[in-house]
Amino acid sequence: MAPSFSKIAIIGAGVSGIAAAKQLAHHEPIVFEASDSIGGVWSHCSYGSTRLQSARRDYEFSDFPWPDREDSGFPSHLEVLDYLTSYARHFDVLKRVRFNSKVVELRFFGSGGEGEMASLGARPGEYGSLLSGRPVWEVAVQTNNSENIQLYAFDFVVVCIGKYGDVPIIPVFPEKKGPEIFEGQVLHTIDYCKLDKDAASDLLKDKKVAVIGYKKSAIDLALECAQANQGPEGKPCTMVVRTLHWTVPHYWVWGLPFFLFYSTRSSQFLHERPNQNFLKVLLCSLFSPLVKQAVSKFIESYLLHKLPLEKYGLKPDHPFVEDYASCQMAIMPENFFSEADKGKIEFKRSSKWWFWEKGIEFDDNSKIEADVVVLATGYDGKKKLKAIMPEPFRSLLEYPSGLMPLYRGTIHPLIPNMGFVGYVESVSNLHSSELRSIWLARLVDDKFKLPGVAKMLERTLKEVEVMKRTTRFYKRNCISTYSINHSDEICEEMGWTAWRKKTWLSEAFSPYGSQDYLN
Repeated sequence: MAPSFSKIAIIGAGVSGIAAAKQLAHHEPIVFEASDSIGGVWSHCSYGSTRLQSARRDYEFSDFPWPDREDSGFPSHLEVLDYLTSYARHFDVLKRVRFNSKVVELRFFGSGGEGEMASLGARPGEYGSLLSGRPVWEVAVQTNNSENIQLYAFDFVVVCIGKYGDVPIIPVFPEKKGPEIFEGQVLHTIDYCKLDKDAASDLLKDKKVAVIGYKKSAIDLALECAQANQGPEGKPCTMVVRTLHWTVPHYWVWGLPFFLFYSTRSSQFLHERPNQNFLKVLLCSLFSPLVKQAVSKFIESYLLHKLPLEKYGLKPDHPFVEDYASCQMAIMPENFFSEADKGKIEFKRSSKWWFWEKGIEFDDNSKIEADVVVLATGYDGKKKLKAIMPEPFRSLLEYPSGLMPLYRGTIHPLIPNMGFVGYVESVSNLHSSELRSIWLARLVDDKFKLPGVAKMLERTLKEVEVMKRTTRFYKRNCISTYSINHSDEICEEMGWTAWRKKTWLSEAFSPYGSQDYLN
């Protein structure tokens, strides 16, 4: 049976998927969502205590402000879900979504090899039109977990399955030192997210729990564990910390708003960014290192004053700017260290660990007992993507830098008729996804042309080199230290004015947000 043919497919109905669906609505895209709801990680990878790490006004679509956007508190994951659902309903996106429809495979109709671009009518060295007027990708979809696979054909596919959720990273252990010898229970945070409130409480209450990790999901889980173990029968939760990262209590530093240091045009001018002219490169090389170090030390001094990081051995050895530049700065929950002070949260620094029958053993020969071990070890977004991509494109996802080269964070120069939204991180991933969806929609509509393939690859490699020089954690593909410059280039390519503020003063010293890009 021949597959049904439509113009555009969008895979995933998380934040990026609904943003892309809204911008491409005039093409009547079909959105395939594997679950029964929109929202992505906000729906399927959140705990009861999970909250947004920014204020409402910093996490909103340009044309759909929060109803209570002046509230400075951090919304719960349920409030975020409600906002996303309201957005999807307001712009009639839900009618495009096919729920419980999991994309299990993609197949390219092109000729393969060096003829890929030519097969789509592009001249040598060019990317070609995104809508060729004929089927280019075949999408295999499994509905409601049935054994039947339905085939669809599309001109263009937008991948919005994201880097988080679905495929957990499970540590590899030496022989006979893995979870199979452990007498307790082992689960990943993706499993914990599926538990309701009572089941989660039963899992943690009066249990010796070890949480592996020290990023946001691990920190939130440790606090939930401590809160479930109040009273004389309660047991402490042990966080096994492999790599330390800076955490912040709120967005103020010595009485100054945090955005002044990294989120204004003037502050980002001090940071290296791709495609700078010679004068900017010279200024950055002369002044940037000293200023960046001073700013980082200034922020670190406040964090060490405000949080008992040294008391608990949680002060990172690397500068704060490296965590900010890799989008790994986490907001510390308000009561976290008060629970540590009560002995309900304990910390164990170790880079290597494995199981023994009663718990966990470390490379310093120490041991801890545990009833439950929760792996807050993250997700393998690349593995999730490679599972559906065909060759030779699957191989293109493996790059020497460890990063997928995406022009404007959206187009892989060597993968025809496909876009990616949600694979670039910034201070506000929602804003990043929306602006790139706007850019992608205008590109689909032939409002502008892409540079040649070689030029796009050159630009992506320059971005990778900047990330490498800025932080040791560069593989997260984060643009937080030059996000405004990145947006400038996108605006210029679309024919928009890059500088979006009304006055020079606000242009220099006010933070940029999604409202600035309402066109």
